[in-house]
Parts: sequence; C-alpha cells; structure tokens
Amino acid sequence: MLRNSRSTFGCVTIVLHWAIAALILGLIALGFAMRRLSLDPALQFSLYQWHKSFGFTVLALAALRAAWHLLERKPEATAGLSPLERQASATTHVVLIVLTLAVPLAGWAVASTSTLNIPSFYFDWFVIPHLPMAKSEAAETVWTSTHAILAYVMLTLVLVHALAALYHHIIRRDEVLARMLTLRQRRHGETEKASGAPLVAKRK
Repeated sequence: MLRNSRSTFGCVTIVLHWAIAALILGLIALGFAMRRLSLDPALQFSLYQWHKSFGFTVLALAALRAAWHLLERKPEATAGLSPLERQASATTHVVLIVLTLAVPLAGWAVASTSTLNIPSFYFDWFVIPHLPMAKSEAAETVWTSTHAILAYVMLTLVLVHALAALYHHIIRRDEVLARMLTLRQRRHGETEKASGAPLVAKRK
C-alpha cells in the first residue's frame, strides 16, 4: 500500500521517514568526524564532499516528504492518546519536517558564501551550483553557526521523538511505533477489527 489510510501509514511515508532519519544521523556523525579529528587534507576534502552530497540528498527527500505531508491524508491518532499528546506529536512532526529542509539549506548557504569557493560535487556525478549569495567570511561564519545550531536542535528533537516512541512501544504498548515499522501488522489488525476477531491472536 503506497498511500496512507485512515489508520495506517503507507510505504511511501514509512520509507521517507526512515531513510531521512538514517541519513540525518549519519550526517551528524560525519559532521563531527570531519571537523573534530586530525585528518589528512585529501581525506577531509572527501568527507566534506560526501557530507554535502548526502545533505543534498536529504534536502531532496525532505522536500518530497514535505509535499507528501501536505497532500496526503493523515492517519487518525493512535487510540488512547490525550489531546495534548496528539498536539505534541503533530507539532513535533511538522517541526522536524521544517528542520530537515532548513539544516541542509543552511549547509548549502555555508558552501555558497565561503570565500574558498569550493564546488559541491554530488557524488562526483555533477556539480551543484552555489546559491546566489555574496561570499564573505562574515556571512560564512553566520551560516556555519546557523547550520550547527539547527543541526543540534534537530538532533535533540530526534532523540526526544525516538524516546517517546520507545516509551509508547515498551511502556504503553500501543501502536505509535509499530505502525511506522511495518504495514503487515496494521493490515492484520484492521482485518481482525473488520471481522470482529480479537486483536491479539491466540498462540498454542
């Protein structure tokens, strides 16, 4: 099932969610490595280019995710959530979508304003042009700080989001996390609901 249903996330939403999450965590780890370690200049240059390439990939996927979020139907909230929890969940998702756009855009601005004027090679396939921004050390410093601050904010929200999902999965034992992990479980549950059978199958 590609699209979301009334109670289920479709595979497009699920794939975009986990692909962007994995790329973001990898980018943050790569960002620490390429700036904090004493590296050979050639290796450091390669890491920066990989960081930018994956960053542009996140930007493209985040734009698709944002469009999908606006156009696609939203599944109903998991039963048992309070109005405050539903509002917090909806707000967190929107903020994370905005940050997945803002962080790579700020990184693109860093490359665009750098006085070094280093091209951005997208996986050595082609060069992505810089944004039409003035190059100066002051502008590069501002955008570097903006990029870092937004990345830290996003990392914090991702961790809170993950902890909340684990809390619902382990403590509350609801479907907040489960329905973002697999479609088969949700389909099975919906089939049982439609037939009037119990949601938990008896195992012998």
